[in-house]
Amino acid sequence: MSNQILKINEIFHSIQGESGYAGLPCIFIRLTGCNLRCSYCDTEYSYYEGRNYSIKEIIQHISQWETKLVEITGGEPLIQMESIELSKELLKNGYQVLIETNGSQNIDTLPKEVIKIMDIKTPGSGESDSFDFNNLKYLSQNDEIKFVITNRDDFDWSSSMIKQYRLDEKCQVLFSCSDQLLKYSILCEWILESRLNVKFQLQLHKIVWPNDERGK
Repeated sequence: MSNQILKINEIFHSIQGESGYAGLPCIFIRLTGCNLRCSYCDTEYSYYEGRNYSIKEIIQHISQWETKLVEITGGEPLIQMESIELSKELLKNGYQVLIETNGSQNIDTLPKEVIKIMDIKTPGSGESDSFDFNNLKYLSQNDEIKFVITNRDDFDWSSSMIKQYRLDEKCQVLFSCSDQLLKYSILCEWILESRLNVKFQLQLHKIVWPNDERGK
């Protein structure tokens, strides 16, 4: 097993709060560091905090839980290239692996079995120019694209992106509200009016544990 080192912010066992896997028990491996600074970021503590783990130590640590669904997240996990080897080792050990990425880093080197949840940043994030459009070539029907909507401009921009690049034909497309900036009901109404082929999603973990600022 690889002894490559990653800087890890936190590892915890919880309920998957987002994506098509929402509601399932999941092990989260949050890597330290991010190359973006989104206006609505809810994990700023992951920018710098963390300690070094070898991949062997990570596998040993998560073996305390029987759950076989694992998400590698951040920050932005793909700025640590060792995350590729981590995903391979997790697969070898029988885990189903999700990776949440902001789409600015090349996903081509990830194993095909890894399920990519790619967040295309909207103008409201302040980072809408960060997306690497080459990544669209490497998505499969098992992957997911997420848009976090802060206002009507974000919704219209995201709708245009879906239509221009036929994103809903590539994989499942998710729309979620930026926390505290947009009411759930308003976004649902826009989705229904637009007839977009997208899935509305809540952040379940924030509903179940509304007062927790970190991983639960």
